[in-house]
Amino acid sequence: MDRATLAAYDKDAAAFAKDWHEQPAPSDLHDIVKRFFIPGGITADIGCGSGREVAWLNANGFPAKGFDASAGLLAEARARYRLLDFVHAELPDLSAIAPNTYHNVLCETVIMHLDQAQIAPSVRRMLDIVRPDGILYLSWRVTEGENLRDKHERLYAAFEPSLVLSELAAAATLLDEEVVSASSGKRIHRVVVRKSVR
Repeated sequence: MDRATLAAYDKDAAAFAKDWHEQPAPSDLHDIVKRFFIPGGITADIGCGSGREVAWLNANGFPAKGFDASAGLLAEARARYRLLDFVHAELPDLSAIAPNTYHNVLCETVIMHLDQAQIAPSVRRMLDIVRPDGILYLSWRVTEGENLRDKHERLYAAFEPSLVLSELAAAATLLDEEVVSASSGKRIHRVVVRKSVR
């Protein structure tokens, strides 16, 4: 992950967590999960932040574990949800996760914080941890033109969707759309694929 972005999340983890938990619930994301994820299937949230979606997944029939690169955000998640499981893991390696482990993998607005050279290997690795016939949901904040950094120095990489979609070509595309997030109000691109059984 981009070091300046990670440092920003570690430094201001409590403030970011407060902001995210005060945003409207991401009803559009929840609808997609209910539509496509395998009910009862073990689920990973990659880039889980302060744990909001891990809690929702567990409460809605998708037993989930959260993974994040930020020690600060993991501390916030563990403080908010003491009975849930949160683990340190960083894209693209995800060294704590074996291949073909999860029925469902969620990665909501994370990969735009990666250096562009890390995006394709991160997408490949996330598909790798999905079980055959399992589901991967992946979204990212859309930035056009040049890479941007916000006031916190978080990276928002500008890249073409083809960079992601080419890594998912062997999977069956179930959803591919660019929309405004119901929670953040930001423009995002999101994709849902089913991993091949071969």
